[in-house]
Amino acid sequence: MAEATTKLKKPRGKVRLIEGKCIACGARCQSSCPVDGIQMSDAGEPHIELSKCIGCLKCVKACPGSALEIFYTPEELEILAQLAGQQDLADEDADPEELARRELVAAYRGVWVFVEQTEGEAARVSWELMGKGKELAAKLGVELCAVVMGDQVEHLCHEAFSYGADKAYLMDQPVLQHYRTYPYLDALCHLIDKFKPEIVLMGATGMGRDLAGAVATRVKTGLTADCTGLDIDAKRNLMQTRPAFGGNIMATIMCDRFRPQMATVRSHVMPMPAQMPGRTGKIVPVSLPISEADIFTKVLQVIRDKKAGDVDIAGAEFIVSGGRGMMAKENFAILQELADELGGVVGASRSAVDAGWMPGDRQVGQTGKTVRPKIYIACGISGAIQHLVGMQDSDLIVAINRDKEAPIFEVANYGIVGDLFDVVPALIAALREMKACKGSAEVKDSKAA
Repeated sequence: MAEATTKLKKPRGKVRLIEGKCIACGARCQSSCPVDGIQMSDAGEPHIELSKCIGCLKCVKACPGSALEIFYTPEELEILAQLAGQQDLADEDADPEELARRELVAAYRGVWVFVEQTEGEAARVSWELMGKGKELAAKLGVELCAVVMGDQVEHLCHEAFSYGADKAYLMDQPVLQHYRTYPYLDALCHLIDKFKPEIVLMGATGMGRDLAGAVATRVKTGLTADCTGLDIDAKRNLMQTRPAFGGNIMATIMCDRFRPQMATVRSHVMPMPAQMPGRTGKIVPVSLPISEADIFTKVLQVIRDKKAGDVDIAGAEFIVSGGRGMMAKENFAILQELADELGGVVGASRSAVDAGWMPGDRQVGQTGKTVRPKIYIACGISGAIQHLVGMQDSDLIVAINRDKEAPIFEVANYGIVGDLFDVVPALIAALREMKACKGSAEVKDSKAA
């Protein structure tokens, strides 16, 4: 009689910390541990009590920085090697909740970018997201799709192709001519239910913030607002980075149990991709059975609030910003002089705006505008993270501050430690001298010719 073979059980292993990867997220791993096997150090890093760890993976899944991993003893590794041939092992060991999660996630594929438009003109942030979406789609091995809604807006599909989209879902109906929450909400949720994208990106504009929150609520998924970084992890999850805890840290957030994964990004945060005229793609027309009579909100008149002389600081190529170190409102006059010489505009930190020295539309930072100029000159700005996230992607950053330990110097290409009331006038004088010399040289060349 043959001896009964003992069925090997897959070992669970133990959890350990990957050195240097903890982002001090606020003890999510500790709160998720069902056996109280994790204690936090003063630095906010977890200490795992191996005698208590049961290898349940709850802390590994809860960690937003992928700083925890499972390890096995040599004996456990030997058992795993013996079990390697059993293809159904993962399904046998997975609990019903995990199996349901896998099935849900597997049904969603593709990266979408919502193309925001007003009167047929696309918002710049849509094309910026198209460039980032192309990177994400390439890492996932899926299509990049544009979502275009409005009335007589098919031309935006072709424009989306030129910025990298492979496919465009077009909902072209008169009822979508002007943005209103409910028809756009119904339309986008209809598309998501039908085509199931794994990622949906939208601009963090007035329209994008309104629509993204409503869509995420209806489709019962997560949404991360005002992201400054987007990437893909090893498990196809969207890594969404944004300032957290009042802007004091940068947190990476993931939505690994629900789909689609949704994120909004401000204009000028992502680089503008190069346009490729003539590039083509597939247009998928989709209609929604909705009429004007079904919508209670009516657009009676569109009034533009932009006045003549308004400054678009987000689109400026040269910005001279002042902070609390400017001391008073009237001192911003010297920054205006420097900005005039450069052909740029004057910006401000939140502390300067709160003090009433500059209007709110000139504020740069997390609660202001995100900018990406060619040159950003920070005068008397210490460099709180709330400000840095709004300007750190500038091509060239020059910082002027009396405090040599100011955080602004950590992101600056050039730093000047000194009194801005001495440095800025010197810069203005140097620029004027350079212009005068250039003008004299041009006059001599013209006479010689």
